Amino acid sequence: MVGDQLNRRRVLQGMAASSSLLLTGVTSACGQWWRPPLGPGDRPDPRRPEGADLLPKIEHIVVYMQENHSYDSYFGMFPQGDGYRRRHGVPRNTNVGPDGQPVTVFHAPDTCQSGRGVSQRWDATHAQINGGRMDGFLYNGNTNAMRYWDGSDVPFYWSLADTFPLCDRWFSSAPCQTYPNRMYLQAATSQGLVSTDVAKAFAMPHPANGTIWDKLDAFGIPWLDYAWDLPDIALFFNFWQSNQDHVRPFVQFLADCRAGTLPAVSIVSPGVTAYTEENPRDIQLGEAYSASVINAVLQSPAWPKTALFFMYDEHGGYYDHVRPPRAPAPDDILPDTEPVPGTSHAFDHLGPRVPAFVISPYARRDYVSHVVHDHTSVLRFIETKWNLGALTSRDANASNLLDCFDFRRRPAFLDPPELAAPGLPATGSVCQPETPPPPTEPPAASSTEAPLAGLGVSANALAATVDPVTGAPTSDVASAPLTDSQDVRLQLLHNLARQ
Repeated sequence: MVGDQLNRRRVLQGMAASSSLLLTGVTSACGQWWRPPLGPGDRPDPRRPEGADLLPKIEHIVVYMQENHSYDSYFGMFPQGDGYRRRHGVPRNTNVGPDGQPVTVFHAPDTCQSGRGVSQRWDATHAQINGGRMDGFLYNGNTNAMRYWDGSDVPFYWSLADTFPLCDRWFSSAPCQTYPNRMYLQAATSQGLVSTDVAKAFAMPHPANGTIWDKLDAFGIPWLDYAWDLPDIALFFNFWQSNQDHVRPFVQFLADCRAGTLPAVSIVSPGVTAYTEENPRDIQLGEAYSASVINAVLQSPAWPKTALFFMYDEHGGYYDHVRPPRAPAPDDILPDTEPVPGTSHAFDHLGPRVPAFVISPYARRDYVSHVVHDHTSVLRFIETKWNLGALTSRDANASNLLDCFDFRRRPAFLDPPELAAPGLPATGSVCQPETPPPPTEPPAASSTEAPLAGLGVSANALAATVDPVTGAPTSDVASAPLTDSQDVRLQLLHNLARQ
C-alpha cells in the first residue's frame, strides 16, 4: 500500500502545472538555487501591470506560521516524504556527541518538550549544520536535539500530511531565530537581524522596499492580522503603530471564517502566552490551535476559493538531516553579529527544513513537494496572484508554490475532507494544565472583551499572563521555564500594551 502511494506521488510530482508561471524561481531537488536575473520590483508576468489578477480562482489567502520544529522532528517517521533512514521501521540517523559516542534519533517521552532546551541561535544553527554535514546538533552535548514525535503524538498533523500537499523541501528563510524568519515572511529580508532582539528590531528603519502589507495597501487589497496576543506586524514597530486597525483577535478569525468574510490576505499567529510549540511548551496545545485554524477555514463558506499556507518559522534546534541550500541574498545588508568561522557571513543560505503544508480545494491530492521553498515563497504566491513586484532579490527568485496546485481540473478538495482530531486529551494538557484548549467556535459577542488597540488580547487577559508593572510572566503562563526568546516576546507584548 505504501509503495502504491509512493508511486502515485512520484507520478504527480513529475506533472507540470498548466500555469506558465510555474517555473518562476524554482530550485532542483538537489538544492541548487536557479538564479534568473530577477530583483526588487520584478513582476511574475512582466507583460501585465501590477495589480492584475493572475489567479482568479483564489480569492482568499491565509498564512499561518507556527514555531520551532524541524521537518524531521515531526515527519522523520512519516511514510512519505524525505524522512529518516530506517531499517525494519527503526530510524538510523545519528549525530556524534562531544564524548565521541553516536546518539540515534529517538521518540520523545512526552509532548511537553521537557528537560534542557535546544537552541536555534545563529551561531548554534551554524554549528548544527556544520558546513552542510548536518552532524553538529550535539555540539553542546544536549541529546534533546535528537528527539522526534510521530502520529501517536500529533495525529492531526499526520492526517493533514496524508491529505494535503506536504512540502519536504521547505526551509526557514535564515539559519536563526523567530524574529528574522517572521520578518522574511513579511518583507523578504530581516535587514541584518539574526536574533529575537526587540531593541534592535525597534531601532530598524522600515524595510527599503516595504512589506507585503505596504504592497497590498498600494493596490487596495484588503488584509488583516489575526493575533492571539502579539501580532506579526508588530515586528515593524512604526508600521504597527499606524496600522493597528488591521489587527483582530483570534476569535474574530473564527467568526470571519464562519461568516465567509475573510479578507483577501490574512495572517494568523499562535501567540506568545499560549499555543506556541516552542520548547518547553506542550506541542499538543499547539496542534489543537492549528486544528482550530485549519478546520475553521475548511468549514468556511469561503473555502472553495481559499489557499492556506501553514509552516513553521524555524527548526527550534531540533535535528534535521537535509542540508540547507544556497539562496540569493535579499539585499546588501550583512548579519548583525560576529562571523562564524568557516561560513559565509551573509544571508546566502537557507536555514534547516521546517514542516509546511499547502491547504486548498485546488491542492494536489497525494502529493509531496520536493521543490525548494522558503517563507518568501508565500510572498511570491501573493505577488503572483496580483502580479506584484518583488520586495527583494530573495522573493523575486523564490518558488511560487504553484507546483502544489492543480487549477486545470475540478478541485480535488471542493468537499472539505475530514481530518483526524488533534492529540490533546479531552481533559486538557498534562504539561500546561493552566492553559485551556484553544477555542474552536466564535464566542457570543456579549462574552467577549475588547482587545487592546493593535493587539489580539484584552487588558484582563494580558494581566493574567504578564505582570502589569514588570512585564514578567505570571504563573498562568510560566508553569515551565521560558526560553530567552519567549521572555523577550512577552516583554514586547507588555511594552506594546503600554503604548
